Amino acid sequence: MNLNSLSLRFFLTLISALLLNVDGLTAVADEELAGITVSSESGPVAVKVTLNPSQPVIGDEITLQIEVNAAAEVEVLMPEFGEALDRYTIVDFVPRQRVSADGSATFEQRYTLQPMRSGLQMIPPILIEFVDHRPGQQSAPEDLDAYEILTDRIDFTVQSVLPSGAGAELKPPLGRLEPLRTVDPVRSALWWVLVTAGLISAVAIVAVYLRRLRQRVVQVNAYQRARRNLDRLLVNGEPSSADEIAAFFVAISRIVRRYLEDRFGLRAPDLTTEEFLELASGAQNLTREHQELLQDFLRQADLVKFAGVSVSSDEVRRSSELAMRFLDETRENAPLVDESPGDDGVGDRDG
Repeated sequence: MNLNSLSLRFFLTLISALLLNVDGLTAVADEELAGITVSSESGPVAVKVTLNPSQPVIGDEITLQIEVNAAAEVEVLMPEFGEALDRYTIVDFVPRQRVSADGSATFEQRYTLQPMRSGLQMIPPILIEFVDHRPGQQSAPEDLDAYEILTDRIDFTVQSVLPSGAGAELKPPLGRLEPLRTVDPVRSALWWVLVTAGLISAVAIVAVYLRRLRQRVVQVNAYQRARRNLDRLLVNGEPSSADEIAAFFVAISRIVRRYLEDRFGLRAPDLTTEEFLELASGAQNLTREHQELLQDFLRQADLVKFAGVSVSSDEVRRSSELAMRFLDETRENAPLVDESPGDDGVGDRDG
């Protein structure tokens, strides 16, 4: 058997081993990224808060998951978005809710956070509230609206990129380099085989990961998605120039229209404002007061987008408050909607 045959057999064996052990590598990685979990329980409600990874490096993103399991006929009040997490940059937020056949429910909130400094860090205690509607049970403690569960604080350390013990003392230069050795053709060929096998394995792993990522679809609350997108729009402050104001009204009206589609089933992205308002007038659970509030907001937006009417900063602020008020007052019983990765909840609809 010659050298070329040996190299080919080694190449094929290495590729097979790498491809077959992708799941094994994933399991090892998951084990290495095991996080910190704290649990609390009160009556019919159990809370688990998990932080991953337990020892991130500065610049890494960390995942905080709040999971609440409640018995049937127990109403759970989850924390508001970003509550007690203002010391971190919130990169992503995904809420979920599942109801089992026996009526018990599981509520989840998953945050993707980014610490802003290294060293000792903490996740403050998380407050969960619930009301017990089970027959024969007291719904809440006396003089309180709900029972309260406060989780334990999670302490963790964000590692620095500098190695431990590294000092600022300068070191002398390295000694003189030795002459390059003659390249061994056999070792060179083996090196190229290993590099090629590694590249093929990396491409296969990335392809599998991207395919799974594209297929992942989660469900979010229609109100929470709209409020999240509105908060992202308002975080940059009020627009000042005419172009910025026009773009602002296009974006905020898209958010409200998309919420109306998700919340009340108004599937009419191409209708004019007047046609859309006429359709909304027949929507169930949309009160006369909310219809007038919606009409005031959409017509103000049209004056800026299509008629080029100049508005003051007070009018911009008023439109933002109208949109926020409409979302907050119609949030009750908002349905769950599908959301894929990269979906900002707005889409390419006309304003």
